[in-house]
Amino acid sequence: MSAEPWVNERQTIFYSLLDIEKVNRSSESKYGQTVFREHTLIILTEGSGHMAWNGTPIPLQQGTGMILEPGSVGRIECTQGEMSFTQLKFRPLTSTGETLNGVAQAPVNGLTRCGPVSCEPFSQCLLLLNALDQYHHSEQEIERFVSHIRFQELLLLILRAQLEQSAAKDTKSAVRRSIEYMKENYQQSLTVDQLAELAGTSRSRYTTLFKEITGQLPLDYLNWIRIDRAQQLLLLTGDRLNTIAQAVGYSNEYYFNRRFKGTIGMTPGQYRHSHQEKRIFAPFLEDFLLALGIKPVVQYCHAHWGRQEYLQLQEIPEFDISSGNWEVLSGHRPELILLDQGHERWSLEECRRVAPLFRLPYGCEDWRSTLRTVAAVSGRLDSVSEVIMDYEQHARQAQLKLRRSVRSQTVAVLRISACGAVLYGCGELGYIGNVLYRDLGLLPHPLVQQWTRGERRVSLTGEMLSRLEADHLFITFDKQEGEGRSLLDSKLWRSLPAVRSGCVYEVDFMAWMNYGVLSHRRKIDDVLQVLA
Repeated sequence: MSAEPWVNERQTIFYSLLDIEKVNRSSESKYGQTVFREHTLIILTEGSGHMAWNGTPIPLQQGTGMILEPGSVGRIECTQGEMSFTQLKFRPLTSTGETLNGVAQAPVNGLTRCGPVSCEPFSQCLLLLNALDQYHHSEQEIERFVSHIRFQELLLLILRAQLEQSAAKDTKSAVRRSIEYMKENYQQSLTVDQLAELAGTSRSRYTTLFKEITGQLPLDYLNWIRIDRAQQLLLLTGDRLNTIAQAVGYSNEYYFNRRFKGTIGMTPGQYRHSHQEKRIFAPFLEDFLLALGIKPVVQYCHAHWGRQEYLQLQEIPEFDISSGNWEVLSGHRPELILLDQGHERWSLEECRRVAPLFRLPYGCEDWRSTLRTVAAVSGRLDSVSEVIMDYEQHARQAQLKLRRSVRSQTVAVLRISACGAVLYGCGELGYIGNVLYRDLGLLPHPLVQQWTRGERRVSLTGEMLSRLEADHLFITFDKQEGEGRSLLDSKLWRSLPAVRSGCVYEVDFMAWMNYGVLSHRRKIDDVLQVLA
C-alpha cells in the first residue's frame, strides 16, 4: 500500500504540538536572526512583512507563512506599520512512538518540508488558530488533546492548499511555456486553439490564465510581439515595409500598416522617419545615451538605490521607476522610451501609455550591440566606433599596468545585503566578468570559477564565504534589501585573508551594477585606483 503524501518512509503518523505563541512586530524596530530549535510553523495573521531565509527574502502576507526545520536560521521583519504572526512548535511522531527531532535528523517529507506555505481559506485557518490558543494552554487533559486534533486539521488545511496550488501551478507553467513558444514562433499563423492544446488545457481556461499572466488576450499579445519586432526592424534595417510585414508574420503590407498604426499610433513609415532628435527616456540606458553625447529628458531613480550619481546628471529631473506613477513621467513629455531586457521587473511596459516604446533586442552583456542599437535609434551611428575604440584602448592600457602590480593575486566581487552575500561570476554573464576578468585580465579566485559557472551570481552560505580566500575583495551594498553592514563586524568576515590584509574595497553600487560603457570605464578606474 502506498503511503499518504505526508507519511515518509519512517511512518510519520502524527504531529505533536509543543507550543503556540502569538508575536507582534513593528516596522520601526529591528530584529536579529532566530535559530529555530524545533520544527516550527509560522502563519502571518495581520499586516505584511518578509522573512530572510537562506539568503532570500520570502514575502509574507495574511494567510501565508513558513515551515522551518530544526536548525533553520531566519529573520522576520515587518514591512510597514505593524504585523502579527502565530508561531507553532511541533514534533513529528512515528508509528512506533519515535520522535523525529533535532538538527542532525534528516528532513521530514511532505507537510514538514521546509519552505513557504499558504493557509486557505484563511477564515478557517484563523478559527483553528484561535481554538489552538484556547485549548493548548488548558489544564484539562481532554482540552489539550483537542488542541492536538485541531493542529492536525490545520496541517491538513495547509496540505490541501499546497495540492491545489500545485495543480494550478502546473497548468500555469504550461501556459507560460506556450507564451515562450509564441515569442519564438510569432511569424507563424498561431490560433488560440493551437496554443491551448499545446498547454494541455481548454480554450476558455487557457485564455483566462493567459490574461492573468500577461494582462492581454492571446491574439492581442501575439500582435504586440509582432509589432515590437517590427519596430526593431524599422529602426535597425533599411528593409522595405512589405519585407518587414512578411518577416514578423503579417500576410500583406496593408494589414501590417493597419495593425501597426492601431498599436503605435502612427504608420510604419512615419515611425521610421520620426525617431531621431526625440526627447528620450531610457531607464537603465542613460549610460549609453551619454556615451553618444545625448542627454535624456528625464533620468531614472529608485526609492532605495537612488540615482546613478556616477553619470553626473544633476540637472536632469528624476523619475522613480518603483513608483508606477506614469502621470509624473508624462509630465516630462518624453517622445520616445527605450527599454532593455530588465524592463519586466519594474512593469515598465506601462510606459507605452506615455510615449512610443522601443525594446532593445540584445542581451545586456553585449554592451557593444546595445550601444549600436541606441545609436541607430537616436541617429548617432557615426559615434559608435569612436566610443568603442576609446574604451578598448583604455582597457588595454589598464591591463598593462595591472599585470605589473597584481600579477598572480586573485580577485572576487561581492554584493552584500541584509539577506546575505552574493558572489559575481567571472564568465561572460553579469555586470563584472567581462570587465574585470577579460578586459583587465585579473585572476578570479578558483572558487569563483567553480561556484558561478554558467551563472551571473550565486548566494553564499557562511561556510562558502569562509572559504573565499581571494587576495582582493571588491564589495558593494544593496540598499533595497537592507545594506547588511553588520556582516563586516562578524568573526567570519574578519577571518578572511583580504580583510586581514586590508585589501577590501567598497565601490559604488549603481556604477558597478550596470552594463553601460561608462559604467565599465568606472569599474576600470576604480580597480586602477587601488591595484595599479
